[in-house]
Amino acid sequence: MRLFLFFAMFALLPLLATAQDSKLAQQYYQDGEFEKAAVLYDKLFLQNNKNDFYFDRYIECLLASKKFDEVENALKKELKENPNNIRLYVTYGNLFERQFQEDKAKEQYEKAIKKMPADQQQITRLATAFSNLTKYDEAIRTYETGGQLLKDKEVFSFNLAELYRRKGDVPKMLENYLNSITSYPERLNTVKSQLQRYVVTSEDYAELQAQLYDRIQKDPNAFHFTELLQWVFTQTKDYKNALRQAKALDRRLNENGARIFQLAVTAFNDRDYDAAIAAYDFIVTDLGFSSPFFLDSKRESLRSRRLKLVEGYSYTVPELREVEKAYENFLNESGRGKATASIVAELADLEAFYLNDLDKAIVLLSEMVAYPGIDARIQARGKLSLGDFYLMKDEIWESTLLYSQVDKDFSEDQLGHEARFRNAKLSYYNGDFQWAQAQFDVLKSSTSKLIANDALDLSVFIMDNLGLDTTDTALRLFANADLLTFQNRFADAFVKLDSITAGFPKHSLEDDVLYARAKVYSKQRKYDQAIALYQEIVEKYPEEIRADNALFEMAELYELQLNDPEKAMQFYEKIFLDFSASTFSIEARKRFRRLRGDNVN
Repeated sequence: MRLFLFFAMFALLPLLATAQDSKLAQQYYQDGEFEKAAVLYDKLFLQNNKNDFYFDRYIECLLASKKFDEVENALKKELKENPNNIRLYVTYGNLFERQFQEDKAKEQYEKAIKKMPADQQQITRLATAFSNLTKYDEAIRTYETGGQLLKDKEVFSFNLAELYRRKGDVPKMLENYLNSITSYPERLNTVKSQLQRYVVTSEDYAELQAQLYDRIQKDPNAFHFTELLQWVFTQTKDYKNALRQAKALDRRLNENGARIFQLAVTAFNDRDYDAAIAAYDFIVTDLGFSSPFFLDSKRESLRSRRLKLVEGYSYTVPELREVEKAYENFLNESGRGKATASIVAELADLEAFYLNDLDKAIVLLSEMVAYPGIDARIQARGKLSLGDFYLMKDEIWESTLLYSQVDKDFSEDQLGHEARFRNAKLSYYNGDFQWAQAQFDVLKSSTSKLIANDALDLSVFIMDNLGLDTTDTALRLFANADLLTFQNRFADAFVKLDSITAGFPKHSLEDDVLYARAKVYSKQRKYDQAIALYQEIVEKYPEEIRADNALFEMAELYELQLNDPEKAMQFYEKIFLDFSASTFSIEARKRFRRLRGDNVN
């Protein structure tokens, strides 16, 4: 055993020495001590079967030391011993270029390309050598000549696309990416990833669309180009044209609605409800029951129609009634039970908040939460909404009972946190500020960012306004106005807010009163009046806690209601620049980037 160990250690000594020399050479190289590194790399090259890596590093070190004669001697010697190593001609050309001998350099580069064999690996290595020296034109010629040698014009298309990208030649980059897909359709997703990174301007997308249309016209059966065209339209949020391509692919590939449904979901999430409705309705009417997405499409089409109205700039009662009828028809066809519970909840929401029929909304949800076998989470959300509706009718006891049931059933869940937040708000409405603040303080650590932010805002609000005077009368009036606003009793809410302004001049609630009024105007869709008040808050009370809220509300109005993305971007930007500590800062930056056209998840 000892003898064996002795011979093993003896055999390993050269390997250990090589590893040590390699590490030391690398250190010299990184430190810029090229002469010392050159000595070691030359030694390593000779000791390791003339490994190309060590030779290349040896030459780099000599070039960095400007020992041009030594470089030329080393290259001549290596070319004599290994004439098939055509990469050496590139190094030779680089040597001449370092000495400003351009003609001699070009001669060596030409020699490398002319001597290139019909070997894919050799061609790739030569092109890489040119590319590493930023000799992109020579690298391109290498791949083009290599394709001719291999009798396959598209074999290096992906590599060529990358080179044209580095040169900034977008049309040629796109042409070669598409060539790559022609020969290798399985590269489609890889090409999509590259395009997503490097196709950024509207001009780039227009060029890509033009090239795709040309390819599809020449070869209508090349469905991978149709798929890529759909992807382009989706990237540019042109869902109408994306749907046209998706329909063609669905028919050709017998996908039975899968692609169209996914496109509808994307359009829905991007709030393009018209495109989402068109996609969902195509599945319902054209594909029918044969599609596994039929019922989901009917359901999602309803949601899209509802949100198109309630999130839109304006709507009429007849339009709301039309959506209400569509919901009722769906429920009459599909039945009312655990499978349609979420649709019932949406209809109740429509009745309560937009058709002002609280009684009907309460009946709908009271029946829904009692459905046998209903999903516990859908039931809990139904109870929370039902509690809200009872609160809007001023039936406080019913509200707190429902909130408490959800809190008990989901104590460690986000649903439980939502219920606890609503109960804490009830205490706030009733003037029990200390207990409410204690609950808000606990909820500041909620896993739900929205609940945590709202709890933080209310906790700070109570702390700032409680005990500043001999009584809490002004805060009670404000809390009561908050409740009246929640109950959609806007005229009564304004009376309460007016009484604060009249009875408590120069009170710390001044900015909050303006903010509360603006929120009411937003609910009433009087957006210009709301924006005027938000602007007043920002200008008069920039140091108060409502300033960043007002900015965010204005930005949202301009983005979602007034269709003015430029204005929205201005306010979002002001939030994350001037109010970087705000709870809205991260979301404002994300929305700003999305409106600017960045790809944001």
